[in-house]
Amino acid sequence: MLCLPLLIVSLDNTVLNVALPTLVRKLHASTAELQWIVDAYILVFAGLLLVGGSIADRLGRKRIFLIGLLLFGAGSTWAAFSGSVAHLIAARASMGLGGALIIPSTLAIITAIFTDARERQRAFGLWAATNGAGVALGPIVGGALLAHLFWGSIFLINVPIAIGTVFAALRWLPESRSPEHPAPDLAGAALSISALALLLFGIIEAPLDGWDSVLALAAICGGCALIALFSLWERARPAPMLHLELFRDRRFSIPMLSDALAMFGLYGALFVLTQFLQFYLGFSPLGAGLRTLPAAGAILVASPLSAPVVRTFGTRTTVVAGLLAIAGGLYQVSGSSATTGFAEILPGLILLGAGAGLVIPAVVGSVMGSLPEAHTGVGSATNSTFLQVGGALGVAVIGSLLSSRFRARLTSSPRMHELPARLVHEAAGSLGAALRVARQAGPAGPTLANGARAAFISGMDLALAAGAAVAVLAALLSALALPNRPPRKH
Repeated sequence: MLCLPLLIVSLDNTVLNVALPTLVRKLHASTAELQWIVDAYILVFAGLLLVGGSIADRLGRKRIFLIGLLLFGAGSTWAAFSGSVAHLIAARASMGLGGALIIPSTLAIITAIFTDARERQRAFGLWAATNGAGVALGPIVGGALLAHLFWGSIFLINVPIAIGTVFAALRWLPESRSPEHPAPDLAGAALSISALALLLFGIIEAPLDGWDSVLALAAICGGCALIALFSLWERARPAPMLHLELFRDRRFSIPMLSDALAMFGLYGALFVLTQFLQFYLGFSPLGAGLRTLPAAGAILVASPLSAPVVRTFGTRTTVVAGLLAIAGGLYQVSGSSATTGFAEILPGLILLGAGAGLVIPAVVGSVMGSLPEAHTGVGSATNSTFLQVGGALGVAVIGSLLSSRFRARLTSSPRMHELPARLVHEAAGSLGAALRVARQAGPAGPTLANGARAAFISGMDLALAAGAAVAVLAALLSALALPNRPPRKH
């Protein structure tokens, strides 16, 4: 019952990826707009998870779980019938609000129901496997629906699941709460979501005017300043929603960072690879979705194995091995060239999924096992926040590195100077836009299309190599600072 809504919430982190080329064709969305469509959901989701956990602890985890399901279903209906990029971005943000109430409630309810440590660890493993599988299965489900229905169907599938889960939860799910929990920190939530929004804005918009542009630098610096202000605000509160003192313990902070950086690589890679599979290799949405199945399968296989690996070798060894697998997968795919086919990137997809499958359950078990029961809602929300922030930054950074290199390589092509300025500007927006312009460019079209594909491969290689470097740094940090055994419950 808890895993089914978790599946659709995590599914919606990536289900749209396989439809991105369709949105380029139908709505003429640029790469920056595609990033916002993906990240709008994650932004609200991550920014409000801490408040969602606090509300769940105070008002009742079952009650907030039900409210979240209803909001998520309503937002999904809006997204399905959005007629423009702006409406779709707004609808995705509204879905993030529902998800922010669902996720912390599920982990808190699991913690309350399963009192035996071994059973709880298995439940966390299933939770993490469902969460990871939803992320990886998103492109497959989206591709299957797009093969037969209109693109909004990828959101409509959420509605019957949400409604059915509401009725099941009303009948069978027990209620639990901590009435003494303090009131939600709405000011802190506003600061955190504003900080993340500014950071994402600066990173996503930087390729348009350059990474040294005043607007991009101001947004990134403003986001960092708001993060500092948020930290000061939380330190000053007698009952903060984010317990900063927990981060002094490296057994808590290092796993959180590892989780975020694992999602950085996974989300960023899926954002890029679904476009590569469709625009570059020419697969249909369903064909592209099916070819992400190796990553999904690797997550499903590795996640249940994570708990016994942790018991045998320890948390540090498991997390480091997972991060190195992610780095290896990203690096392998970053070696793509003009002649690369799907078979050449298959090993990288498998490594990427296996690494994520090892890291996520190990982190969840370590973090949740260290928290007192009264704070499980906020604790699970903190873990999920780091996971979502890592994913949002992965889409923003990896997507923007791709966009910057693509734009620079394409606009420097001599053939581009033969085209009207309007078409040049449109072509630089994304590979899909460039291929559309090429079809309108007459004799220069084939050369422009080949140049656009080469520019895309160059940008993809740079972006994924950067993701691999981030995963290696995370593995080094975990190897040096993460204890090899999970912390004991306080």
